[in-house]
Amino acid sequence: MALRQTGHGFTAERHALVDAGEARGRRLVARRRAVVVGGSVLALALIATAGAYTGGLLDGADGADTVHVASPPTPDGGAGGTGGGPDGGSGKGPRTGSGAVGAERMMVDLEKALAGGNGKLTAMQARGTESEGGAAVSGVYDDGRGKAALSLGLSRVDPKGSQAAQLTQCGDKNLQGYDDCRSERLPDGSKLLIFKGYEYPDRRVDTKCWRAVLVTPAGFLVEASEWNAPAEKDAPVSRPNPPLDSTQLKALVTSPVWHPALNDLPAAEPEQAPGSESGTALKDRSAAAALESLLTPVGIPIASRGGEGSYGYAVLDDGRGTSLVQLNVSKGESTSGFTGAGVTTQADGTKVRITQGPAEKGRGVIQWTVDTLRGNGLRVTVSGFNTADQSGAATRPEPAVTLEQLKAIALAPGWNRDRN
Repeated sequence: MALRQTGHGFTAERHALVDAGEARGRRLVARRRAVVVGGSVLALALIATAGAYTGGLLDGADGADTVHVASPPTPDGGAGGTGGGPDGGSGKGPRTGSGAVGAERMMVDLEKALAGGNGKLTAMQARGTESEGGAAVSGVYDDGRGKAALSLGLSRVDPKGSQAAQLTQCGDKNLQGYDDCRSERLPDGSKLLIFKGYEYPDRRVDTKCWRAVLVTPAGFLVEASEWNAPAEKDAPVSRPNPPLDSTQLKALVTSPVWHPALNDLPAAEPEQAPGSESGTALKDRSAAAALESLLTPVGIPIASRGGEGSYGYAVLDDGRGTSLVQLNVSKGESTSGFTGAGVTTQADGTKVRITQGPAEKGRGVIQWTVDTLRGNGLRVTVSGFNTADQSGAATRPEPAVTLEQLKAIALAPGWNRDRN
């Protein structure tokens, strides 16, 4: 579920950009997903959130429903270090735990955490704390009312970073199409998100996906996902809703059974401080920050914004109907396939392809796309829509941002500057 790049063989592919909005949240945890265990994949899915990059989780008193765990020991026996790995916690090379909690223990712990329910787990798979990306466990939960896939992952984030903030904030419902989403701060300062949505926000199938995400003041991250089908994808719906309600999901992610594994994981590297990207070349900034900066001269108020890594979006509102703008950035692309009708070349060698036409989704929705590829393999793709909701109806005749403005964003000279 990593970000799908626009185009196939460097052709203009509108469908990928359209899907990017609904897949945006999944990219936040794509680094921890695709957990291969015995040739299979543990689906640690999470639709995370949109919104501004904010951060900060405060320490507090213990609470009945909280995770309160100490920082893992440093190699010299102290607390709060960066954790294990061949580099001795230097932050370079693989960052893994000691393996004190292995795959078998993770499976036993999941059964313990669900012991108060009426279901049984089968088809279990797991990985321990010795693995990069943290520990994970999955299985099929059966309470007699329909089998349901269930997965849980343990890792660490910077508790004051943008990722922690986004993981525990409810996003733009127009873009994610969920039924319910609630975020709360627990007595110990941890943030908890309960999300009830769908495997595909456009409801192309009826598979529901409910999730709970916990981020503690120490940066411990516990994520649980459940479906109303025995598999995340390609399995018939087996029940109306996933088996665990909001209270049970909360109890699962806050269970003390996960403390030993969480304590064995290395601390996350601190994220770049908010605002520190202002002097950085566009190509080295998050796409969300770059897009916001480049939209400022357009002069249209931004109603909502978000994204992560190489994907960013903004919803503009000029009073005549909302309009979505998306930015996709990738590096290391081959220039050999960016040819054919409609491709032009700028004086600096940047190749440009412009497309206009109906979008893949939404009633009356049109999409304008400027796709650019530089000689160094940097690809910048910008799209404007005449709606804020790609799966909904058009809200205006044309996108709020003109084609020339989209082209100016894609060809901004800052994409070629070296890091300051």
